Amino acid sequence: MLINKRVPVSYILNKIKFEIFYVLVIGLLVHYITTRFKAVIPEMPITIPAFIGTAISVILSFKLSQSYDRWWEARKIWGSIVNDSRSFVLQLQSFVSKDKQDEIKEIAFRHIAWCFSLGQSLRELDATENLGKFISGDDLDKIEAHANKPLALLQLNALQIKELKENGNLDVFSYIQINNTLVNFSNAMGMAERIKSTVFPVTYRLFLHFFIYIFVVTLSIALRDIESYFEIPLLLTVSTIFFLLEKSATHLQDPFKNRPTDTAMTTIATTIEINIKQLLGEKEVPEPLPPKNFYSL
Repeated sequence: MLINKRVPVSYILNKIKFEIFYVLVIGLLVHYITTRFKAVIPEMPITIPAFIGTAISVILSFKLSQSYDRWWEARKIWGSIVNDSRSFVLQLQSFVSKDKQDEIKEIAFRHIAWCFSLGQSLRELDATENLGKFISGDDLDKIEAHANKPLALLQLNALQIKELKENGNLDVFSYIQINNTLVNFSNAMGMAERIKSTVFPVTYRLFLHFFIYIFVVTLSIALRDIESYFEIPLLLTVSTIFFLLEKSATHLQDPFKNRPTDTAMTTIATTIEINIKQLLGEKEVPEPLPPKNFYSL
């Protein structure tokens, strides 16, 4: 997730370098054709590229709005995971028998592993990476057989909590409360997976790029009486604005793509780890994860 730091210009321009190159080629080509065949090509009223530019602005505005909604929903999902994680440990400490502190710690640490595993899974990375410091080797072996590793971790916690209830260490009412929190985790995971699996229509981006290139061509024809040293930079400047906005929308629409603009799931999971370990009275508590350059992990 981008933070309040100066984003390098090289990072910004690198995202649209090919599009800018195409605009430069198109601009030079159209300028040459309109100059070479000036008597053949009719004049282009400036209102035509102005109309196309306005249409592009409206489409871009819609895409930015939809993309930000997806990104914000992802952030709200992880915000709910933070809140429920704190409640989960507090419920365990309040409801489970005091002589079962080892079981409480085991369940809480397994939940920390779930948070990190979910983030890795959504980013299509190794969902079991670094989980050995939170769960046992036996748990690792059990979840290896599952395609959905975070779901397997949830199942292990659900089964252990059920065992506590059956052994008389947790009353029925308390069991229902904790089980509801587990359901919240499952729902949050499902909502995040829905965002991940729902692809924004690719044709939308292709059509938008097509319209931007049409705009460049029409604007170049309309400005054919202007010297190239002024026309070409103007084309590059206007098209750069359009492409940057489109690229920003494209990145925001995929909040789990392991980019600087995605949801800072590793940072959030580390915050959850800190909160849970402090609630448990652990001595070895990690520091908050520092940002990487201009974004959080």
